[in-house]
Amino acid sequence: MPLPEHLSRTAPKGDELRGILERLVAAMQPGDMLPSERVLAERFGIARMTVRQELHRLSADGLVVRRPRGGTYVAEPTVSHVDFLTSYSDFIRAKGFTPGAQVLSAEVEPVSERMATRLELNPGDPVFRLVRLRTADGTPMAIERTHLSVDRFPGIEGIDWNDRSLHKALRERWKTELRVSKAHIWAVLPDADDAKLLQISTAQPCFSIEATPRDASGRVIETGRSVYRGDRYDVVAYVGRPS
Repeated sequence: MPLPEHLSRTAPKGDELRGILERLVAAMQPGDMLPSERVLAERFGIARMTVRQELHRLSADGLVVRRPRGGTYVAEPTVSHVDFLTSYSDFIRAKGFTPGAQVLSAEVEPVSERMATRLELNPGDPVFRLVRLRTADGTPMAIERTHLSVDRFPGIEGIDWNDRSLHKALRERWKTELRVSKAHIWAVLPDADDAKLLQISTAQPCFSIEATPRDASGRVIETGRSVYRGDRYDVVAYVGRPS
């Protein structure tokens, strides 16, 4: 989409520039580079500070990504998660991407007192701790960390969990279906190790999600804390009052 030669002056400069930039972004592809602050300021005869403010607003809205001394680029599309009963694999597949899972750690260990409380087990009971890098079309999206009871799911430690759906295996092998889940969500900055795995900066905000799903009888199935990229992932909540 070509840029107009000048602003119409029928609206505040910043508002009109924002509209132009939004239409420009809509016509471009993810990863494409926008014109620089200097080019935009000179073309439209406005202050670079005005241009910078509107680019920051686009970045805050998730439409572009700004790289210090590296320019401004059209952001990759985000995916929205509405519920925590749908498996990552099914959710990503429904969005039109190919899900992936790379095992980072898979081991049996005695459950800590804190984790035992969440899993409703006795401290020291054996649990399977699984840490995986989750991808969409090969792009890192999240680091999932979860704990499950070995006594309840015997043999779980012997399965190859690369590119395999945990929820599907629980359903098919152990006849366990997720029915309800409690989730805590908060914003965090990733540590250096997580940032490297997710291929992001340590300054990129992420979602930390701590979920504890239960089956139809109310028993806890698993629990863990995962980190999701804030630039590629958002969470949608529907809120209403009981009638």
